[in-house]
Amino acid sequence: MEIKGVVTSGYGRGAYFLAQEFYKSKFNQYCGFTPFPGTLNISVSEEFLEDIKKLKHNCKNVIKSKKGFGGVKYIKATLNNDISGAIVFPDKTSHEENYLEFIAKDNLRKKLNLEDGDFTIIKINID
Repeated sequence: MEIKGVVTSGYGRGAYFLAQEFYKSKFNQYCGFTPFPGTLNISVSEEFLEDIKKLKHNCKNVIKSKKGFGGVKYIKATLNNDISGAIVFPDKTSHEENYLEFIAKDNLRKKLNLEDGDFTIIKINID
């Protein structure tokens, strides 16, 4: 599945959670990388919302919560045909349904020189 979107600024909360050793070790174990402490936020158009809802609902990949931290679902994905990572669906989020949060080992804004408004393509690795 391929989803097109636009880079947008987030709230900055993802950095805190992804810096926690608990999440870092679990993503390394399950996804094969230690995530950069922050998410790349991507706004998607309404045409993709049903697909995203189905992905989230059917997702079996879960990192369970631990002492005050929420759980998170994740799906391996590729950004712009180049960057391996994952889309995350945190239990606790303030984002609207049309936002996806992409994680990878690198700071993607710097590595890919991304700014708000830049277009992206996410390929979902559905097993």
